[in-house]
Amino acid sequence: MSQKIERDHQRFRKIVRGKVKSNLGKYITRGEMIGKKGRDLVSIPLPQIDIPQFRYGQKGSGGVGQGEGDPGQPLTAPQDDGESGAGDQPGGHILEVDLTLEELAEILGEELSLPRIEPRGKRNIITTKDKYTGIRQAGPESLRHFKRTFKRALKRQISSGVYDPLKPLVVPIREDKQYRSWKEVKKPESVACIIYMMDVSGSMTDEQKEIVRIEAFWIDTWIKAHYQGIQNVYIVHDAVAHEVDEHTFYHTRESGGTKISSAYEMADKIITKRFAPDQWNIYAFHFSDGDNWGDDIPHCIEILNEKLLPKVNLFGYGQVESPYGSGEFFEYINEMIDKKENVVASRIPDREAILASIKEFLGTGR
Repeated sequence: MSQKIERDHQRFRKIVRGKVKSNLGKYITRGEMIGKKGRDLVSIPLPQIDIPQFRYGQKGSGGVGQGEGDPGQPLTAPQDDGESGAGDQPGGHILEVDLTLEELAEILGEELSLPRIEPRGKRNIITTKDKYTGIRQAGPESLRHFKRTFKRALKRQISSGVYDPLKPLVVPIREDKQYRSWKEVKKPESVACIIYMMDVSGSMTDEQKEIVRIEAFWIDTWIKAHYQGIQNVYIVHDAVAHEVDEHTFYHTRESGGTKISSAYEMADKIITKRFAPDQWNIYAFHFSDGDNWGDDIPHCIEILNEKLLPKVNLFGYGQVESPYGSGEFFEYINEMIDKKENVVASRIPDREAILASIKEFLGTGR
């Protein structure tokens, strides 16, 4: 029975996976997954999956099997447009399923045909892992090796002449029991740092920040699938840059001018102080509406070429469109793409462009 339940569960998981994959663009643009994110699981509403159930109609309401009908008569009772106020009839229910972040990463990779990331950092954390390498005579019952124990008990009963083929009952005794043994293995773990930078000047609206939040969630999900340890750094800037926590990053808004170089300088200082490039895989993503103080642009390009780009696996610039920003900074970053293989630039005019932007950022496999 348990095996049948497990097969049914696996079949249901495949259905869910197919539904999520086929509607990935919709889930991304709505941001439904992020609001229901737990520590290791993400709850996803799937209204497309109907749970089989009996449905009973009202007595004498007509329909199939209720006497003669007229041509064109609907099989079900017509539905009104609805009235205000509370109703007394049950409504449709949305099924929520939990997927792990690893499953989401696999779905994202399959849908966008993303190449796997090749870590650059050599080492940062050493952990120990239990590896089962042999068999011993003593141990906890949770580690008892069933097959080996059964075989020893069977051999003992056959050799002693107590085994009855007509009543094949095999009862292990203490001397028959075999247990898995293990040893601790030291395992280096690749780690990564993701630095998010965002322009929070008055021209960046709440909708643009929500676009950034959704895109950052999927970037996190994909990169975390390739590393055991991840640290996120959040930098906001207008004319001056500040390191902040995640909540402040997505909810603060400033006024005044914009100097993008202030964010790049702070990112470089943080990397130098906390993340050695020979040990960490560093990813930097900057989101802006492309408006920058004109005299600051040469300084930005200088910092990128001489400081940031030699240290990071990938630098991604995402430009969200704003009715107030000039958007000219995109062209300067775009010119660097042919010269620097770890630079990616993406335009994100609205939520519908998020999926394509994610593919541009993560499609390099760096």
